[in-house]
Amino acid sequence: MKKWTMPLLATVFVGVLILSAYFIFTREGDLVTGETVRGYDEMTTVTAENQLREYFERVRKLHDSMQSQAMEGASGTEAEEAMSSGVEESTDASSDSKSADVSSTNNQVEGVDEADSVKLNEDFIYMISEQNVMIVDIRNPDALVNAGSIGFGGNRYPSNLFLTDDYLIVMNQNHMYEGVPIQPAAEGKVWMPYDGMTLASIYSLEDPTNPKLVREVGAEGYMGHARLTNNTIYFTSSLYNRVWALEENEDIELRPFQFDSEKSDEPTVLPYEEITILPETLEGGYTLISAISLDDLSEAQLTTEGYLGSSEQFYMSQESLYLTTTVYNAEANDSEDGDSLMDLRIWNPGVRDTDIFKFDFEGTDVSYIGTHRVEGHLLNQFSMDEYDNHFRVVTTEGDAWTEEQPSENHLFILDDQMNRVGELTGLAKTERIYSARFMGDKAYMVTFKETDPLFVFDLSDPKDPRVLGELKIPGFSNYLHPVGENHLLGIGYETEMVTFPGAKEPSLVTAGMKLSLFDVTDLSNPIEQDVEIIGGPGTYSPVQYDHKALMIHKERGYYGFPVTIYEGAAGGNVKFKGDGAHIYSVTPEQGIQLKAALMNDLVPGQEYEEWNQMIHRLAYVEDTLYTLANRRVESYDFNSFAKKGTLEF
Repeated sequence: MKKWTMPLLATVFVGVLILSAYFIFTREGDLVTGETVRGYDEMTTVTAENQLREYFERVRKLHDSMQSQAMEGASGTEAEEAMSSGVEESTDASSDSKSADVSSTNNQVEGVDEADSVKLNEDFIYMISEQNVMIVDIRNPDALVNAGSIGFGGNRYPSNLFLTDDYLIVMNQNHMYEGVPIQPAAEGKVWMPYDGMTLASIYSLEDPTNPKLVREVGAEGYMGHARLTNNTIYFTSSLYNRVWALEENEDIELRPFQFDSEKSDEPTVLPYEEITILPETLEGGYTLISAISLDDLSEAQLTTEGYLGSSEQFYMSQESLYLTTTVYNAEANDSEDGDSLMDLRIWNPGVRDTDIFKFDFEGTDVSYIGTHRVEGHLLNQFSMDEYDNHFRVVTTEGDAWTEEQPSENHLFILDDQMNRVGELTGLAKTERIYSARFMGDKAYMVTFKETDPLFVFDLSDPKDPRVLGELKIPGFSNYLHPVGENHLLGIGYETEMVTFPGAKEPSLVTAGMKLSLFDVTDLSNPIEQDVEIIGGPGTYSPVQYDHKALMIHKERGYYGFPVTIYEGAAGGNVKFKGDGAHIYSVTPEQGIQLKAALMNDLVPGQEYEEWNQMIHRLAYVEDTLYTLANRRVESYDFNSFAKKGTLEF
């Protein structure tokens, strides 16, 4: 497979367009908030080149109008404020059958495996280290062996893995750089792969220490999300607005490309009939959804569907997947030529809603079902859930830190055709959502501004959701994990009020990491049963924004995660104390108990964590625990936590 590159000028254009996406609203037409935006029978399937070019001409006209207004009206101060705002990003085990007691990725949905930087079985650990996939033989945990590696050089960067009994799948990105000219494509058009290529490289594990590449499939664009369920891989990629390419070259190929090593050594253009214009969008970018079955890989067909419209958050059950895109509100006006264009508005986090797109799938066949617009914006994938043929979502509308549009939070329930059937609105005014978790017909949501309200919802009647209970405590949880049927583990921060020198009023600042065990046995009266504070201000763990960094052993009641510890006064100077991993026993009977602090050795004079030695994942096989860093794997007795072996890369 050849390497593709991009001119530097294209990079600049893409950067400008990415930046513009934060500042402009690129939707056409008026919609009634809260109603179904469009049904699946009203979407537009592209059938010919002229239809696609007409769409992009409308996008270009809208883009030119906005650019002109931006030159006239956007102030530097507003732009700076917009850039400083944003949304913070942050379980059941994989359904893969294993003969041994082996840890697996902390997945949101049972039976739907999420791609991760580490996968393992009872014999080998496969882990990403920079541009390599390292293979660690763990059959003798006292003497770990570097059994091999898969190298990705040049512009190829592996990011996530899947592991089955037969295959190792490496999700990787082929980035584009300056140096190769525009390439010829179908029907005399030209193609410049300025958005890179998302690839799934599939390796046979007939020899697990020397995986052989048997097939590579992919789609143009930057990598989005990847899941594995029913032995089928699903992944998304995103392409930015192609207006600039059309302006540079009228003969540019506007369709996206896909790649299948079984069919060709080069990417091939997506047929027109595989492209759909999602309702109410004039964004000019593509979201591609690709799928391939692993059941009979030599005969399996790669399917790729292209949708004109951007996507952000992603949720997938075993039957459906959902993509979301933010809608920046603006008033429509009619231009002189009759086209409906948007007045430019500087991006305001308090003025945005969300379109949710639903797709059903059967095998590799993915079909669009419908769209619904909800008020407010989503925090992350845990803001969404599907249960008993209903989709549930929580959002924050407005801005928690401004008086002009104070925030409030909502819960919406949609049926299987994306019609709204139930809602709770106006919750926790002036606060925003920091975490959420859906558990069957119950849901839990944490909001925060000065205290941490934990809301408990009864969703047993989708048409009549209710708030059953509320608990207000200091600090906040930005990840929630179920502990049995009646408890939740919250992972977040403690907070304190600090009056800084010269200030008249105290300010709220974060202190150490906080673990909270919530007892929700009485749904109307949730209780913070136990609390553990880790370190001081500056202490953090990747589990606070990446749930896959949490290791769970349900039978032992163990929860482990990487941690970097700082100490000092809240709002003052802090000092690095060390980094490593903590293992806690979390049970309803005994609360939160620290079982082990597996910390890296401090080097004299060390003031910060050392990247290559920082633990980023924990895993276990039977009675052995493993800590995984970029350049090191260590093994421990899972009972005594005594160190057994070390492997340096």
